[in-house]
Amino acid sequence: MITLTNLAIQFGKRVLYKDVNIKFTRGNIYGVIGANGAGKSTLLRAISGDLEPNHGSVELGPGERLSVLEQDHFKYDEYRVMDTVLMGHQPLWENMKERERLYSKAEMTEEDGNLAAELEEKFAEMNGWEAESDAAQLLQNLGVQEDLHQKMVGELSNTEKVRVMLAKALFGKPDNLLLDEPTNDLDLDTVEWLEDYLGEIDETQTVLIVSHDRHFLDAVSTQTIDIDYGKVTVFSGNYSFWYESSQLALRQAQNQKLKAEEKKKQLEEFIRRFSANVAKSKQTTSRKKMLEKLNVDEIKPSSRKYPGIIFQMEREPGNQILEVEGLKAVEPDGTVLFDDVNFNIEKGQKVVFLSHNPKAMTALFEIINGNRQADAGTYKWGVTITTAYLPLDNTEFFNSDKNLIDWLSQYGVGNEVMMKGYLGRMLFSGEEVLKKVNVLSGGEKMRCMIARMQLQNANCLILDTPTNHLDLESIQAFNNNLTLFKGNILFSSHDHEFIETVADRIIELTPKGTIDKLMSYDEYIHDEGIKEQKAKMYN
Repeated sequence: MITLTNLAIQFGKRVLYKDVNIKFTRGNIYGVIGANGAGKSTLLRAISGDLEPNHGSVELGPGERLSVLEQDHFKYDEYRVMDTVLMGHQPLWENMKERERLYSKAEMTEEDGNLAAELEEKFAEMNGWEAESDAAQLLQNLGVQEDLHQKMVGELSNTEKVRVMLAKALFGKPDNLLLDEPTNDLDLDTVEWLEDYLGEIDETQTVLIVSHDRHFLDAVSTQTIDIDYGKVTVFSGNYSFWYESSQLALRQAQNQKLKAEEKKKQLEEFIRRFSANVAKSKQTTSRKKMLEKLNVDEIKPSSRKYPGIIFQMEREPGNQILEVEGLKAVEPDGTVLFDDVNFNIEKGQKVVFLSHNPKAMTALFEIINGNRQADAGTYKWGVTITTAYLPLDNTEFFNSDKNLIDWLSQYGVGNEVMMKGYLGRMLFSGEEVLKKVNVLSGGEKMRCMIARMQLQNANCLILDTPTNHLDLESIQAFNNNLTLFKGNILFSSHDHEFIETVADRIIELTPKGTIDKLMSYDEYIHDEGIKEQKAKMYN
């Protein structure tokens, strides 16, 4: 249990939030949402004690333990992997070290003997005898194989370190758990394991999660913490419930003719439908708990601002879109990213490209955009096709001291007023349009790149990991528009919800050819036949 009393945090003159009074109760998982810079990670840092609030207090339940997913991946480089995970349960780790010190003595005094007996008793209470096997199992589940458990953390790759940090946070079932972007750098199988793990958390545990992964938040959250314009509010339900219900409430608020009883009836019907869908999901324990608390009176219109992302086609595409034959891409070190890639894109298709190696999708997109030479094979665009490309690395676009208006004007026809309109739709208002592009944040650069794409009025969009650096509002708006877009979309993504709702075809690039399926993403990842096929094509 975590209690925030009159909490206030500000940096200089900027007040993130004040007068925050919330009790986070046991048995719940709270998904923390809010725009970039709203203070999501800051809230977790204040709770963990890493940041001193300007006012107010943070209290845990008596004798409760708090565990945090640490972001410093170099902190434990000098420790063994196994020891790092065990440190996640600090009282147990200190007990182990003290026992080790006592038992290493040549002779023990009577006092030492009494202390040893006391330590042994506490060690057993904390399940110390199972600690190493529990830690090893946790590491295995997170994809850190047994041969790495005795290595130094500094010898691991960054992806492996992320998993060790996560194992450390989860170890010993802490009473309170704070997870900031826990799915970063995890593959799909590991994310699914984490969903299942959190879906069955102990009734005594309290979990707070900051994440941009909507599918993950939906799978695990029983409640949502919304940080919006300096206010921190708790709602029952997961992200989808919060988003859909707040949008419904907003539409109701804008409809002056709708009577109060009709509004209530609509909201009750929404809760009924939502509950029926959610009840079928796999984490039944936490889901049922969430459903019990859904309440019409809690549903409020959101004041959150969503970018206006609208892709329009200047020209209707013909039947010939893109034909690829025998395409191959090899890295300078000799790594084959893909080989023998053949496909023909049909009119209106929205295709997601997958691979075990994310460099494969970038290589494909760079080749078909004429920025990289294929190592073998050919590609041919239809004569009616116009493309707009969102590359993974946009650095070269922003090596300029132009302001946003002048920068955007390079990519389309129109006057200053028109450019301000495009930038306004992407949430750049007032004086912000005069900012130099070389000082923009990652999220601001992505919104500029999306504005640039909209100016091109292309009938085929090529998107390399488009949700990178975007906040949930931008991801949601982007996602919504792509589902409505009538042209072709070729994209890669690690956002489960994005793929599931946009893609109608899946092409997986491997060193031994492609797996090409007309099916939903959820069907694809759970199909046993495809799993067997993938195992052969990657080995």
